[in-house]
Amino acid sequence: MSQTKRTGGQLIVDALEDQGAERVFCVPGESYLAVLDALHDASIPVTLCRQEGGAAMMAEAWGKMTGKPGICMVTRGPGATNASAGVHVAQQDSTPMILFVGQIARDMRERDAFQEVNYRQMFGSIAKWVAEIDQPDRIPEMISRAYHVATSGRPGPVVLALPEDMLIELAEAQSVPTMRPIETHPSQHQMEEFRELLEGAERPFFILGGSRWSEETCDTFRAFAEKNNLPVGASFRRQMLFDNGHACYAGDVGIGINPKLKARIENSDLVVLLGDILSEMPSQSYSMLNIPVPAQKVVHIHPGSEELGRMYLPTLGINASPAGFCEALSKLDVKQQAGWKAQVEEAHADYLAWSGARPKVAGDLQMAEVMEWIENNLDDTTIFANGAGNYATWVHRFHRFRKYNTQLAPTSGSMGYGLPAAVAAKLKFPDRNVVCFAGDGCLQMTIQELGTAAQEGANIIVVVVDNGIYGTIRMHQEREYPGRISATTLQNPNFADVAKAYGYHSSTVKTADEFGPAFEAAKASGKPALLHLHLDPEAITPIRSLTEIREASMATS
Repeated sequence: MSQTKRTGGQLIVDALEDQGAERVFCVPGESYLAVLDALHDASIPVTLCRQEGGAAMMAEAWGKMTGKPGICMVTRGPGATNASAGVHVAQQDSTPMILFVGQIARDMRERDAFQEVNYRQMFGSIAKWVAEIDQPDRIPEMISRAYHVATSGRPGPVVLALPEDMLIELAEAQSVPTMRPIETHPSQHQMEEFRELLEGAERPFFILGGSRWSEETCDTFRAFAEKNNLPVGASFRRQMLFDNGHACYAGDVGIGINPKLKARIENSDLVVLLGDILSEMPSQSYSMLNIPVPAQKVVHIHPGSEELGRMYLPTLGINASPAGFCEALSKLDVKQQAGWKAQVEEAHADYLAWSGARPKVAGDLQMAEVMEWIENNLDDTTIFANGAGNYATWVHRFHRFRKYNTQLAPTSGSMGYGLPAAVAAKLKFPDRNVVCFAGDGCLQMTIQELGTAAQEGANIIVVVVDNGIYGTIRMHQEREYPGRISATTLQNPNFADVAKAYGYHSSTVKTADEFGPAFEAAKASGKPALLHLHLDPEAITPIRSLTEIREASMATS
């Protein structure tokens, strides 16, 4: 027991220090002033954000990078509803995160008090656990549990509400030791069955995804694939899990998939899904594998037992974390089929041709040439962060991720994610290049976090791809309702001027030739920087223009 009584606010911060919290992202509120006061004397740095959605996305990105819960603190009511955007990202992306929400006093419940919300109801479908801490002496217990729930099985977000009167109550509480991650491992019998299935397959294919990976685990799996000449794909926005330049890499299984890769998976006789659940985007709207019974044999390895058999009936289901399974893989001897080597060479060649293409699009700015400069001039440790939109295709298809922890992108497809994620990345890895790719619509969802980066001295480089429209929606609009433009045209500010007002270095880029010098100047500026790229709206995809999409739709209607 502690020697002296502490306030609930102090006990919250004590418990976070005991669990090794590295940073708190917050927007302040009067409902948790006692916690803010305790943070004044704590060892945990606090990042002051501009809006709760941005704060929650920063915490989510921190959880992605570290495997430990990212910590976000917001006030009640509007603060919590704003933060729900980041909680949803954490849920869909299987990211450990803890959201602390200031709450009304306990004696005011059920009276429609100022900003009163029932958080169990509000967050019940998107958080792994939602609770309200009513007794300050239980704070260490509840926070320890939150850490375990957020990181175990399929990771995800936890929400803890903090009644403001509880936070100023005095109590003694027993501290709880730092949580140790709990890994699950396959049995010897399961590994033997896996070996038999793999050796019996003529056309095996591996798909990596999900969370709970580490650089060591990625290296262990890569060694196994290399030893056995096995083709490997990365699930949607998880390309960093396998070196894209490696001879076994076959490409990403996501939006805009290489048609040859899609056919390869469909024609496979054994699909090994490691760490992911193969939901709508990677499964091509659940069409690539028959659901619920796939035509191919499927081995599904996942740290959450509840995910095994939930959508696809596996031939073999293994409840194991990526680390636990890859440890077992490192001890497994497999007899290769004669045709595996030729297949893996063909798969990698298909990927190189797909990602190495440099298609020409409408307008003066050729994004393929921009990506070519990036590929030739940025080192392999550069971190790329992006949100959602057609602009992200240029990164996902044409950039080759070589190392773990170089990609921050929401599988939930949340706009506005790239900027806050980039801020978190730069704070975690201050010596690495961090590039935020954002569309004009995407950036404006969280554009105020430019101020957070400036205040923190987080010298990110923001690349804004501005085509004056909500491009993804316009593309679908032209396909489904050709020529009937509605609510997709944007009147944008001069983003370079906006950035300059925040104290950024900024440049306007209208041709690919201007990009390289502008990027180098941004790196040399010693400040956060923004490059405003002007892209013709006709250049809606690397393959087809808006006009071509419209005309094709009209021709079939």
